[in-house]
Amino acid sequence: MDMTKLLGSQIGLDDFIFVHRKGRPKEIEIAKTNEALGLTITDNGSGYCFIKRIKENSIIDNISYISVGDHIEKIDNETMVGRRHYEVAKMLKDIPKGSVFTLRLIEPIKAGFSNIEPRGSKRGKNASYGNGKETLRFKANGAAEIQKETDESQKGIDKINQLLENLLGISDFELATQIWEKGEDKLNSMDFAEAVDNSDLDELGFTDDFIIELWGVITDARAGRLKN
Repeated sequence: MDMTKLLGSQIGLDDFIFVHRKGRPKEIEIAKTNEALGLTITDNGSGYCFIKRIKENSIIDNISYISVGDHIEKIDNETMVGRRHYEVAKMLKDIPKGSVFTLRLIEPIKAGFSNIEPRGSKRGKNASYGNGKETLRFKANGAAEIQKETDESQKGIDKINQLLENLLGISDFELATQIWEKGEDKLNSMDFAEAVDNSDLDELGFTDDFIIELWGVITDARAGRLKN
C-alpha cells in the first residue's frame, strides 16, 4: 500500500480506507464570513492534507465544488504539501474574517469513492465511519496492536476537540487524541506543558492559559467528572 495515497493514518477497525488518485485541480475563491469554515482536515503522515469532513450549513458546505476527499494543495499561492493537518488548520484559522482567499484543491478520481455521497445529498446524518473507540496503531518497530478507548478518555478527547474547534474553527479529532495522549500519564500541568513543548504540538503556539484549560479537561476526564 502506498501511504502517500492513504487518506488518514489513524485507521479504526471498521473504517473505510479511501485511496486518493489525483484528479483535476480546482481553485475556489472563498469569502471568510465566519471564523469557522466548517472543515475537518486530516493528513496521511507523508505531507498530504485532505478534507475529511464538512460541517452542515457551514461556509464550505455552501460551496458545492468542495468535497470530502479533496487534497488541499495550496492556500492562496502557498503550498500545503509537506505540512501536517494542524498546520493547515491554523493557517485557515489565521485568515482574517471578512477577507477572500483562494483554495487550490485536487479532487480524487471518483472510481473507488462509491462510499462518499454526492454533494447534493444529506451529509453525515446516517453515515458511519466507525465509532472511533477501537484503533489499530502501528509501532515504530512494525508491531501492531488494538487499543480500546475508555469512556473517560473518549469524553476527554471529545471535550478537547470542542476546545480546538473554538480555538481553530476546525474540528480535529486526531489532534485532540494526540493532545490527550500527551497528558494521560502526566502527574501535573507542568509535565503536560513540557510534553507539549517538546513535541510537534509546540508549532501551534498554545498559550499558557489554553494549556491549563486542556489540563483541566484531562484531569476532569480521568476523575470521571465530565458529562456526556
